[in-house]
Amino acid sequence: MSAFQELIQSGTPILVDFHADWCGPCKTMNPIVQEIARITKGNARVIKIDIDKNPAAANKYNVRSVPTFMVFKNGEIVWRHSGTIDQMTLLKQLSI
Repeated sequence: MSAFQELIQSGTPILVDFHADWCGPCKTMNPIVQEIARITKGNARVIKIDIDKNPAAANKYNVRSVPTFMVFKNGEIVWRHSGTIDQMTLLKQLSI
């Protein structure tokens, strides 16, 4: 089992941000994702995955556009969204 697979098995909500360095909307979302990580520290985790450096993860979860956000709980995807999104909606998906 990969480290990523082990990590998402947690009962703690995990927000995964699939992104790319060349992606303009990803750069727009970066400060929002960083703020969510700060706000939810201890209650949720935030992980950023660069699709160019981790194509296997992008393929496994059928990521076809970036940014793509997923919330995992107990190894299952409980929410998914592609494209930019506001901070409150992301926080709501983490149930914080």
